Amino acid sequence: MDRKIEKKTWTPQRIAMIAGAVLLIGFVVYQLAFSDSRASMNVNMERITIATVREGEFTDYIPVSGTIEPGEVFYLDALEGGNIQQIVRESGAFVNKGDTILLLANSKLQLEVMERESGLYFQLNNLRQVRLQLDQNDLSQQAQLAEIDYQISLLKPQYERFRELHTKKLVSDREFEEVKEQYDYNVKRRRLTYEAYRNDSMSRAVQKKQLEDSERRMNQSLDGVGHILDNLALRAPITGQLSTEQIEVGQSITPGQRFGQIDILDKFKVRVQIDELYLPRVYTGLKGTFNFSGGNYEVEIFKIYPNVTAGRFEVDMAFTDEVPSGIRRGQTVRIRLELGESQQAVLLPTGGFYKDTGGNWVFVVNQSSGRAERRNIRLGRKNPEFYEVIEGLQPGDKVIVSGYENFGKNEVLNLK
Repeated sequence: MDRKIEKKTWTPQRIAMIAGAVLLIGFVVYQLAFSDSRASMNVNMERITIATVREGEFTDYIPVSGTIEPGEVFYLDALEGGNIQQIVRESGAFVNKGDTILLLANSKLQLEVMERESGLYFQLNNLRQVRLQLDQNDLSQQAQLAEIDYQISLLKPQYERFRELHTKKLVSDREFEEVKEQYDYNVKRRRLTYEAYRNDSMSRAVQKKQLEDSERRMNQSLDGVGHILDNLALRAPITGQLSTEQIEVGQSITPGQRFGQIDILDKFKVRVQIDELYLPRVYTGLKGTFNFSGGNYEVEIFKIYPNVTAGRFEVDMAFTDEVPSGIRRGQTVRIRLELGESQQAVLLPTGGFYKDTGGNWVFVVNQSSGRAERRNIRLGRKNPEFYEVIEGLQPGDKVIVSGYENFGKNEVLNLK
């Protein structure tokens, strides 16, 4: 007898199908909800540079190059022109103040000096003639006064005697009036002559003062003209080392031409060129250090030249302590110029990443997952070794500091 076979609801095949469907749906849900959808790429670790963020002292400095120059320089300019007759001191020689360096020859200047001297002597002679005439006029007027005084001295006793006799009616009126008129005339004449003499004396005093001033100026001019030829001998104004241009005997030198300089050897300074970017941050008093012959030396800015040429400006730095022995003019030194005080900060080593990100983000390495993920950061000051981290990184973080130009827009790097 046939028996009805009941069909089972939960067969192994159905259970397997349901389980597979549940697993598929769960995988899709997990991928949609929990998987990393960021763009990624594989990167060979041998082609990148990884640095560790650390906390330390941040020194705000820039490296600059400086040239050693004499601390004091006296330039040599020719006061008068001429042809070089003799080179007494060669370039590089040590000279004392007053030593002759060059002798010039200028026949035209010599003739001009002689003519000017002759003209000045002629003018001096004219002044002396004028002064002699003034003295003669003075003596002439004094002689007139002496003559009048003599006449008065003769007439006065006669006048007094005739006046007394006239009172006694012993002389006539006519005789008395003649004597009186002569006496009064000479008295009046003396008063007028003396007044003229007094006025002329004051005028002569002024003229003589002017003549003396003119004569003094002419003598000074004569003395100066006499020293013009001395300028053909070019002498050292100070003691030091002589440096001259390429000059030869017979070469022509024009008035005012600079032919060399004298350096003071016991003083040196450093002339430094700095990028114009740092002009607002550079001021007198900033210090820098450099290494020379195994020793460290400190220099300080004492003068700033604000003119910018080819994107750079110049400063002068002086040694704050001793000057390195053996240092020479023209040598180049590498200076570490500090722009601010040292401070504790979180430090990120410099690298090529900055030109690709502008310092706004970096790839931070996660060693446990073997990946590097993009992270936004904010950087502050920079020196040749480190960036100052304001936010986004902590000491111990591993950061890819090499260039990012090959990473495109990927946000995750799988490190292999």
